[in-house]
Amino acid sequence: MPIKSYVAFPRKGEKEQLIKVLENTKHCEVLPATNKEVLVLVTDTKDDQQEEALQQILDSIEEIEHLNLVSGFSEKIT
Repeated sequence: MPIKSYVAFPRKGEKEQLIKVLENTKHCEVLPATNKEVLVLVTDTKDDQQEEALQQILDSIEEIEHLNLVSGFSEKIT
């Protein structure tokens, strides 16, 4: 179960649109900063395959200027 947290920097003027896009993306929880133009994004997928698919989706979101991985955890399911 990969769980990752990111700091997401939206393109200028696109913070609200990015929030909407990420809120409608499976396996994502969005926490907008109230005083900065950044978002905290937490992802939780069930396996590496689902994580890879989510990464492809995140890479294709045009409203993201930068996406910085802050922390990641994966528990091997046996």
